[in-house]
Amino acid sequence: MDGTLAAIALIVGLTDMGLNHCGTGCVAANDVDSRIAISGGSVLFQENNIGEELYLRYDFGTAYGPFQPSVGVSATSNGDYWLGAGAVWTTHFPGDDVFIQFHVMPGLFEQGNGPDLGHTLQIRSGFEIGFEAANGWRWGIGYDHRSNADLAEVNPGMETLQLRLSIPLD
Repeated sequence: MDGTLAAIALIVGLTDMGLNHCGTGCVAANDVDSRIAISGGSVLFQENNIGEELYLRYDFGTAYGPFQPSVGVSATSNGDYWLGAGAVWTTHFPGDDVFIQFHVMPGLFEQGNGPDLGHTLQIRSGFEIGFEAANGWRWGIGYDHRSNADLAEVNPGMETLQLRLSIPLD
């Protein structure tokens, strides 16, 4: 997987911004639920399962247009760590209980016993689809890709397939 997820996130977010947010200011601040999310899943490297990852993310309570700032940290069973910040874009399907979310988050990567990803800077991009209950709790399945966007000659990328629980804090 290359930068496809990041490109999709940018395209859908900018399209949403143009269609639904520019009448009141394309990146005007608007209140949204702040959230804490925890997920866990399988780490994939070149299509092989190489371990597990635990991921914690905080989504801030203000969005700018359709983009909600977010910070996250993850650790793998191989001793790899990632810490980053970026933005998420979320939409709900008719009925408001099914959602889809894309995110792009540049961050710092510390290699443990996992694969060499070629650079300390790793951009985490991905998507999630899931169900949101009436109380705002979300359960979803997500797929993330990390790579250094060809900042280094070595850029194999790494993926995570995960289950996520997201709880509103407001």
